[in-house]
Amino acid sequence: MSVTASDPWFQTLFADRIGGANYGKGTDIYKFEKIKRAKRKALADHPERKLLDFGIGENDDMADVSVREALTREANKVENRGYADNGIQNYKDAAAEFMQRQFGVTLDPVTEICHCIGSKPAYAMLPAVFINPADVTLMTVPGYPVAGTWTRYLGGEVVRLPLLEKNGFFPDLDGIPAEVRKRAKLLVINYPNSPTGAVATKDFYKRVIEFAHANQIVIVQDAAHILLSYKEPPLSFLQVDGAKEVGVEVHSMSKGFNMIGWRLGFVAGHPKIVQAYADVKDNSDSGQFMAVQHAAAQALRTAEIPVQVRTKYQRRLEKLVAALKQVGFKCEMPGGTYFLYAAAPKAAGDIAFGNAEAASQYLIHEQSVCCVPWDDAGAYLRFSVTYIAKDEAEEDALMAETVARLKGMNLKF
Repeated sequence: MSVTASDPWFQTLFADRIGGANYGKGTDIYKFEKIKRAKRKALADHPERKLLDFGIGENDDMADVSVREALTREANKVENRGYADNGIQNYKDAAAEFMQRQFGVTLDPVTEICHCIGSKPAYAMLPAVFINPADVTLMTVPGYPVAGTWTRYLGGEVVRLPLLEKNGFFPDLDGIPAEVRKRAKLLVINYPNSPTGAVATKDFYKRVIEFAHANQIVIVQDAAHILLSYKEPPLSFLQVDGAKEVGVEVHSMSKGFNMIGWRLGFVAGHPKIVQAYADVKDNSDSGQFMAVQHAAAQALRTAEIPVQVRTKYQRRLEKLVAALKQVGFKCEMPGGTYFLYAAAPKAAGDIAFGNAEAASQYLIHEQSVCCVPWDDAGAYLRFSVTYIAKDEAEEDALMAETVARLKGMNLKF
């Protein structure tokens, strides 16, 4: 593409990492934008038909009342008005108490924990701690792309490790070429895994630790969904002997505490990595509002909150699995997260789908059933149970309506 007279004078100044002179001229549409457009069209074409939205990926409840009251109380204190920088001690202390109570993990709240304004910025900053041009970050896919995006921004390379059902949705570490392992500095993993719902085992984490030592690679474990673990008690990477020596685990207040939008989490693990992250962070932001951190400390010290959140989403997932099985989906209760990851239908009647995106678009347009497609490692659809329903009766009605709409589509798998 060439620069035209209608372009702003600075069109040629955009950094190559975001497209250079071609920035803003691409025709590719991000899949979530495609879903939003399809949802708007379905609502416009069929105003009489309620949108059944399983595409949402954020908690549908407000934070616990005790947490909201703590925010109000702390927001009215003059001492909380200023910059938090790398975090207040009360939040770090609460995070350490939480890790000890929930996982039996002992952490120094001064040197081994640092807050983040939500986990997303942490995944942007951690590559800046380690990645130079030509270095490699190993990323599991499908998954959250931010650490990979920033690796590329910094001149590094991302090597994608597909999560295949036949491997239990674990990466094939043994299959990584020696040349790649030699250049790799980071391995980013995520368990319970979004979107597959797979949960890690101690044996898997032991293999990851051995891999880190053998190849001198730092591990970043994304624990955003850790409290939404169903088959076994939540398992922290840091519970496994040697984990703290090779990396960090990033926790979020969003999923397990209904604090979506509050933007708070913490990075925990090896003190030198935490220190380096804190140094980068200190040059990137001035910390989350102290009142938010005090409120989050209240949440971390209230053990029943994540139990209530987990119970609700487990119940909803069980209902969704039963509903989708009635219309032909081959799916089972996930081990964790509030997502159900199921193989996409190959056709609806005589209409064939080339991939999961095509199946997803068809479901939205034809029956106003919204879900998220993933084609990174096979054709799958992701259904979220974070839909709006005020009670179990509304949940059951939504499931019945979902079955009724999908049953007549003659889906083929």
